[in-house]
Amino acid sequence: MSSEPEHREGQRKGEADRREHRHHGPPDFRPHRVVVLALDGILPFELGIPHRIFGRPKDALGRHLYEVVTCSIRPPGPVRTDADFAIQVEHGPQTLATADTVIIPASYELGPVFEEGVLTDELAAALAHIRPGTRLASICTGVYVLAAAGLLDGRPATTHWADADRFQQLFPQVEVDADVLFIDDGDLLTSAGVAAGIDLCLHMVRRDHGTAIATEVARRTVVPPHRDGGQAQYIHRPVPDPQQSSTTTARAWALGRLHEPIQLRDMADQESMSVRTFTRRFREEVGISPGQWLAQQRVERARHLLESTDLSVDQVATAAGFGTAQSMRQHLQTALGVTPTSYRRTFRTGGKPALQVPSRP
Repeated sequence: MSSEPEHREGQRKGEADRREHRHHGPPDFRPHRVVVLALDGILPFELGIPHRIFGRPKDALGRHLYEVVTCSIRPPGPVRTDADFAIQVEHGPQTLATADTVIIPASYELGPVFEEGVLTDELAAALAHIRPGTRLASICTGVYVLAAAGLLDGRPATTHWADADRFQQLFPQVEVDADVLFIDDGDLLTSAGVAAGIDLCLHMVRRDHGTAIATEVARRTVVPPHRDGGQAQYIHRPVPDPQQSSTTTARAWALGRLHEPIQLRDMADQESMSVRTFTRRFREEVGISPGQWLAQQRVERARHLLESTDLSVDQVATAAGFGTAQSMRQHLQTALGVTPTSYRRTFRTGGKPALQVPSRP
């Protein structure tokens, strides 16, 4: 018979095992590990984005689909922020070797990375822990780290519009697009500043687990469920002049009848504007053309229907307003890199995402 101390130790171990089982599920289930790299001068808001977005998704059994861990390039200890406080980081750079996805938020103290486009020895040593094939993402100026490491050579990337020109001069080998919220280039994803980091993280959840789970995360976070990466990051008139009409009514009208043919003239009529005025005002408010916006909304409607209903592909195409299955197939192939059937098979069965990673030359 065990002694009283041994008995208490056994009870504690049993309870720990039960907690571990509740958190991680059966042995064959492992949440996707997201490691967030906290660098000195980090922006607290952007550091918190991955934890907020990836900490929410759960599967049908209530298991967390992601595990989010923060690490530093040094042994555990304090990391400076750009605010009047530091944060205590409990994990060192070796944690990067355990990541399925690494996210690098913005920092205002990148030193040689920002000034000369080169990594410090300490940062280079930390990044060397990352395993080949790990998905990498940056928020705002975190992209400087990826570029300085040579990972973006010959590849598309974005950053905050205010830094885009300098970034391009420092890294001429990177294909910079300053007019978008984020860029998904398969295993490398980059985003513009602040709120665009939320868009990027929601996009990754959507890419991994489908629209329904990403939308639920967005709803709980009280943010728009989807802003397409190609949407302009800087809109010259983000708030309409109160003396002028907006295009809100037209957008609501269109969303209520996506299954019908919608002409630009129809949308302009909802606001009693000429087509020319409506188109200009729409771009000022939304950042893209009415036609691009309609295509995005129809793709989102099709994704939702493919995930949540048993409608045939032809019926989904009609309900989403594409008219024909061929038209919908072309739009999904362009937007997602997959066919409607492949998309449904992935997100109705919980299998590995079939979204294609663009091949490199």
